[in-house]
Amino acid sequence: MSEKQRIIVGVSGASGVVMGYHLLKALGAHEDVERHLIVTGSARCTWTFETDIPFEALTACAEQVHDEFNFAASIASGSYDTAGMAVVPCSMKSLAGIVTGYADNLLLRAADVCLKENRRVVLVPREAPFGKVHLRNLAAAADLGCTVIPPVLTFYNGLNTVDEQIDHLVGKILRQFGLKHEGFRPWAGAE
Repeated sequence: MSEKQRIIVGVSGASGVVMGYHLLKALGAHEDVERHLIVTGSARCTWTFETDIPFEALTACAEQVHDEFNFAASIASGSYDTAGMAVVPCSMKSLAGIVTGYADNLLLRAADVCLKENRRVVLVPREAPFGKVHLRNLAAAADLGCTVIPPVLTFYNGLNTVDEQIDHLVGKILRQFGLKHEGFRPWAGAE
């Protein structure tokens, strides 16, 4: 593998696209990480509905930004070494594509490559409540080796704002890649 750990961030069209932005910014604090980004068309639409942050601020957080339909991109090949991928947020459509191998865009192809090469795949599913099909697909993703980290609120660590909750979630994602994040506040234990 190269000197830098390459991590792919996929942002799908589910609600919560700003979580992908926070993840990319946190990855940027690690000089030994090279960030690759894929943003689906649906995610771009969701971005305009959910945030006032310019879209260019999201893409500026990555060293490589890949077009959703560029199947000739480096990350579409298993011979291109990466540490894995995080899909933040992960829509139920993207989840279904990942668990069935239906790789009709680069986000799904990159996840497929990571799975076939036994690389880390972290999914942050955004739906509530989960239906039976969603739960079946989440179980299938776990069976395939994906780590599923829903953006669940935590109350044990004094996080009072949405940004603090997102930072904590980002810390959980980064731990999957052996990275630390100052916004992560672990359980301190009962004294």
